[in-house]
Amino acid sequence: VQLQASGGGLVQPGGTLRLSCAASGLRLEHYAIGWFRQAPGKEREGVSCVISDDGTTYNADSVKGRFAISRDNSKNTFYLQMNSLKQEDTAVYYCATAPFYGDNTCHVEKYADWGQGTQVTVSS
Repeated sequence: VQLQASGGGLVQPGGTLRLSCAASGLRLEHYAIGWFRQAPGKEREGVSCVISDDGTTYNADSVKGRFAISRDNSKNTFYLQMNSLKQEDTAVYYCATAPFYGDNTCHVEKYADWGQGTQVTVSS
């Protein structure tokens, strides 16, 4: 399994970015997908995850109403649309996959395969 994250960059507060995660070696439609982030000096945290095959989605409170996870099965790629970005969103963002699971969480420990990370910096 290989996951290739892209789309990070420098953006001003209030701006938007869309991260992409291209997958190979598995069919994403059969797996839970997630975006995580790690800021300097902090633990990696779950941002947004699709946890089951019915599309149940978890979003961290800090990003609700601003970020949205989605996937394109035809491209075997999933995305994180980030709107109204804040300085506190600055972090390295990682994509990951896992077998579908039932509880409404987005925990690092549930995810086995990871992309390499893409830096998002929100600054004026």
